[in-house]
Amino acid sequence: MLLGDLLEKVDIVDAKAEMDLEINGISFDTRTLKTGDVFFAIKGYATDGNRFIGEAAEKGALCVISEEQPDARVPFIIVPDARKALSLASAAWFGYPAGKLKLIGVTGTNGKTTVTNLIKHVVEECAGVKVGLIGTNGNMIGDMELHAERTTPESYEFQELLSRMADAGCGYVVAEVSSHALQLSRVYGVPFEVGVFTNLTNDHLDFHASLEEYAAAKSLLFSGCRSAAFNIDDERAPLMMSTAAGTVLTFAINDDSADLVAKDVKLHTDKVEFCALTIGSLNRVELGIPGLFSVYNALAAISAVMLLGFDAGQIASAMQSCRGVKGRAEIVPAGRDYTVLIDYAHTPDALKNIILAARTFARGRVVTLFGCGGDRDKTKRPRMGAIAAEYSDFVVVTSDNPRTEEPRDIINNILSGMEGTKTPYCVIENRREAIFWALDNSMADDVLILAGKGHETYQIFGREKRHFDEREVVGEYFTKG
Repeated sequence: MLLGDLLEKVDIVDAKAEMDLEINGISFDTRTLKTGDVFFAIKGYATDGNRFIGEAAEKGALCVISEEQPDARVPFIIVPDARKALSLASAAWFGYPAGKLKLIGVTGTNGKTTVTNLIKHVVEECAGVKVGLIGTNGNMIGDMELHAERTTPESYEFQELLSRMADAGCGYVVAEVSSHALQLSRVYGVPFEVGVFTNLTNDHLDFHASLEEYAAAKSLLFSGCRSAAFNIDDERAPLMMSTAAGTVLTFAINDDSADLVAKDVKLHTDKVEFCALTIGSLNRVELGIPGLFSVYNALAAISAVMLLGFDAGQIASAMQSCRGVKGRAEIVPAGRDYTVLIDYAHTPDALKNIILAARTFARGRVVTLFGCGGDRDKTKRPRMGAIAAEYSDFVVVTSDNPRTEEPRDIINNILSGMEGTKTPYCVIENRREAIFWALDNSMADDVLILAGKGHETYQIFGREKRHFDEREVVGEYFTKG
């Protein structure tokens, strides 16, 4: 590909490079750069790619794309935003794969993984085509699973995934779109057919300066969508809707003005049922995932698929065969007279939701075991402690992914929110020991919630990732017992 073709949609401030140069590839990391590549010098939070321009030139970079003039003697192009340039160039490099697909992007604090999986299932059932998925639990091309390092990959990897999905015959791709991805332009210029807003609560305030900045980052998705669905029961919906550039469809449980409303909601131990009311249509919906939040997730998925042009009745029928997502309200087979539930809840709102969901079917106590991640938003730790104490009958405070923080310091942050509580609790720093203790002390009809890890099969201590799968821990307990 010629350099000029690669950069055909990129804003250029200054160019000291020939546009007819034949390039071999794109790189934004000198560790993987090859001779003949174009090197994008990205300013990151841990390091600045401009520091490695000299190394890139020595390794044979054909040209450097940067926001500032490099010191090294190498052809260069100055752009106003290197991240946006990388996203647009990556799309060009892979032949603009989004144009061969219908993309659905889902953003919000909670529910993204479940909603994307529901949309994938329903579209496959309704359209009879292969659907790609990009998200936290992993990436999928139809039934083929691929590993994922982050919720939304860097723009080059994102475009590469779209290309693979298009080549594999996918007609649609549904993607979780994180606030990090939006603020860091990982999906900049991507034409989404549908955007979905689930909800917004405190999260990622280690990255965003404030809740307002976090919300503003989320809202960036909708300016690039042909249509969008919004949960108007959430107070941030007006902000999200203010950026919408296309058709808008709203959904709610509590606001009857919404285009799609859930009525006659019934919560069961293993599912939810409700009537989906929209203009000219009333359909009974059944989803095999418990909890009121599952109704919202179902509404989000139904809204998105309706915006793709499918019939509401057909969607409701397809929803019935949906199954739960790993690590989201996942019941672990225990063969005991109590229930063990694994959930990814790692925000205050998500923790409250899963505890309240358990309360709808628990005949005994609701016991919540959780911790908080290190090197992440510290403000949510005491709030999660307060919520666990308020809504649980017993709380076990333990570790999650401490990363470079001392586990005990994180636990103390959590405990500060539990001061004065009358809810009994205990602290066991080692998560495996905490789970064993909780299982030892479970009573008939209890629901034990293991919150925070969900689909993750590891713990992170310092920079080391150690294998840790709560399903295996629970299985080991019962094997030994």
